[in-house]
Amino acid sequence: MKFIISSSALLKSLQSISGVLSSNSTLPILENFLFELNGDKLKITASDLETTVSVTVEPDKADDEGAIAIPARKLLEIMKTFPELPVTIISDEESLAIEILAGEGKYKMAGQKADEFPRIPPLGETKEVKLNGGLLVKAIHNTLFATGNDELRPMMSGVYCEINEENVTFVATDAHKLVRYRRNDVKSEFSDSLILPKKTLNLAKQIIPEDEEEEVLLTFNKSHAVFTFDDIVMVCRLVEGRYPNYEAVIPKENPYTLTIERLALLNALRRVSIFGSKSTHQVRFKITGQELVLSAQDIDYSSEAKERLACSYEGEDIEIGFNSKFMQEMLSVLTCETITLKLSAPNRSGIISPEKPENEHEDILMLIMPVMLS
Repeated sequence: MKFIISSSALLKSLQSISGVLSSNSTLPILENFLFELNGDKLKITASDLETTVSVTVEPDKADDEGAIAIPARKLLEIMKTFPELPVTIISDEESLAIEILAGEGKYKMAGQKADEFPRIPPLGETKEVKLNGGLLVKAIHNTLFATGNDELRPMMSGVYCEINEENVTFVATDAHKLVRYRRNDVKSEFSDSLILPKKTLNLAKQIIPEDEEEEVLLTFNKSHAVFTFDDIVMVCRLVEGRYPNYEAVIPKENPYTLTIERLALLNALRRVSIFGSKSTHQVRFKITGQELVLSAQDIDYSSEAKERLACSYEGEDIEIGFNSKFMQEMLSVLTCETITLKLSAPNRSGIISPEKPENEHEDILMLIMPVMLS
């Protein structure tokens, strides 16, 4: 196998898929990129068994079709040092010797057999839906932080995706907080659901263009999902299990409504929480009239803080505790100017949502469980 390619083009392709590489893989072959030259197309693949990502590029010149696995870290390190110049890569599939020629430099290393690299099984019968790239990135950004890490409930470690004839909904929860991101401008001819793994979505968020014109094709069956966009194909194994009935935990009656500037509340929470307990992260919300008082204290270190904020409030006076860490995460992810916090009782969850959605087709709901006031 022999091809010539621009150093910047090759580096860009390698970096786009390198996020899937695992530093503690049990299979040595997974520490390699799989290079496959077929005609004038070069396909480069990286995998950690759970997620496999491929990118296809066109070399400036290609001879001798073939395939070989090339050590990933070493190749990435050498490519990062090159200025913009043509790079020639030559491999011998018998001896597994690899030569890289760039400028006045000549570099040699040993590869591995291409047939040792794990292959994705045929997916068989699948369903597919087209998603806007910007929409998908925003959905991931709004939900990923709320996923859980409980090994006993693996289904909550991923993002639940529900597709039907009316909309597409993304949900994440760790039992303390829940986010539901819904888009009413995406419809399909079928109803189905899948749980997408956290690592795959983290990678997708980094490499999917946020261009409103970019289209991502999501193809899936009961065990795998495939994201296809640009020259990249990303295949992942779905999280197994039945996702909890998230609609059942969202309270339907929330008669009290607090409306407040998002950044003002976020910055006040950051200040007040510094003086609160580092174990409970508890911040007290006391709402009376058109005033919100945030307070926190850490008895062990004799520290406390209190801050008043102007707000708009409809309902009876209420005093409720929230985990400031979770609340800050939610407010940081939102981008709206003003949020509403809907409440019903000190022992019932609060519902956070933008006062005015930035997109008329967008519906964002964030649920946060209260903490017992000490």
